[in-house]
Amino acid sequence: MSSTSIKRIISCNKKNLIDMVLDIDKYPQFVPWCLDGKIHEKKDMENFIEIKADLKVGKKFINETYTSLVLYSKKKDLITVTNIKGPLKYLKNEWKFKEINNKTQLDFSIDFELQNNFLNLIMKNYFNFGLNKITDAFEQRALKLFR
Repeated sequence: MSSTSIKRIISCNKKNLIDMVLDIDKYPQFVPWCLDGKIHEKKDMENFIEIKADLKVGKKFINETYTSLVLYSKKKDLITVTNIKGPLKYLKNEWKFKEINNKTQLDFSIDFELQNNFLNLIMKNYFNFGLNKITDAFEQRALKLFR
């Protein structure tokens, strides 16, 4: 398994950042290696937002689509993502948001394993590089939209 976490302070308010993370359809516009994003189902309940969505990730001819369950807890300002189907054997990531002086502290953690052992070995070598690149993309998008 590959796992890590990143903490960042981003210069935008918490609600805008949460809305941006939940806008999965727009990921291909700014997230590296994201070729397509599609929300299949979205339920906005009193305390939670539940989303079932696909992400197609990769490059050109080498790509995979996986389906995930995204659950946003409005009370905890916490987004959890788990794998439903696709090339992932296991996926859990969490986005925690805390507003501090009109900025947002973002704590992001991810833990995953691919079904293909060979690809797992490759991913472990590039995992931190890729995650930092993706986190940078979210931060740049937030600054562009909300500054």
